[in-house]
Amino acid sequence: MDMRELSRMGDKIRRDVVEMIYRSGDGHPAPSLSAADVIACLYFGVMNVDPQNPLWEDRDRFVLSKGHACPALYAALGLKGFYSRDVYPTLRCLNSILQGHPDMKKTPGVDLTSGSLGNGLAGATGMAIAAKRLNKSYKTYVMTGDGELGEGLNWEAAQTAAKYKLDNLTLIVDNNTMQSGGGIEEVGGITNIPGKFAAFGWKVLEVDGHNVPEIMAALTCERDGRPVCIVAHTVKGKGISYMEHNNAWHKGTPNDEQYEIAVRELEARIHE
Repeated sequence: MDMRELSRMGDKIRRDVVEMIYRSGDGHPAPSLSAADVIACLYFGVMNVDPQNPLWEDRDRFVLSKGHACPALYAALGLKGFYSRDVYPTLRCLNSILQGHPDMKKTPGVDLTSGSLGNGLAGATGMAIAAKRLNKSYKTYVMTGDGELGEGLNWEAAQTAAKYKLDNLTLIVDNNTMQSGGGIEEVGGITNIPGKFAAFGWKVLEVDGHNVPEIMAALTCERDGRPVCIVAHTVKGKGISYMEHNNAWHKGTPNDEQYEIAVRELEARIHE
């Protein structure tokens, strides 16, 4: 896909996020919307995956550590062809393949069960180490939230990844400056994320997390023997006027009128 098509795919993911949360009556819209452009670039611009063979040994891996944003991942997998989009209304329902947090035993294309915040980077680090040990060429990508970086296990994983020179590992921080309880600095005090990862020995890049050319350049940057951390500066609720910068939409379901507004705004962006 070219850059414009990738940008449209980000908005298609947003449209499907709204659709599945509205139809199912539950979910986390705003943190899913902030992640949509990066996830679009990963699945439709960078990653080598096969929807017909989700467990292909040589596939690239993606770990959504901020698992509550799974509607964005589920939308990407549905649009990619891992399963029919007809399952969207079953989001968070008992026995559905689309659980409230990613479940690798239920959802085709999910590489690691996540949702307990702070575990994803450690799991992804293990995958990257395994690739090195087994002489595999696959790449591992992991997305965390910025608030999630208050969990200490992230920093143990960051130290390990630097020690083993995991240049096949890319972390994307969805830096939307908010978490469920409020602003990042207000709740956990996480600041200077780029400086912290640089101090741990990572290559660090900062991008506008809604600018597709910047995202793609960072995801495909030249490796220099270090793991890469991309701090993506994003807007929580991106793409829907009444959700942007509004932490009340961390979790919630649009009513009929709000759903119609969201779909109208996103369709206009897709077709502009």
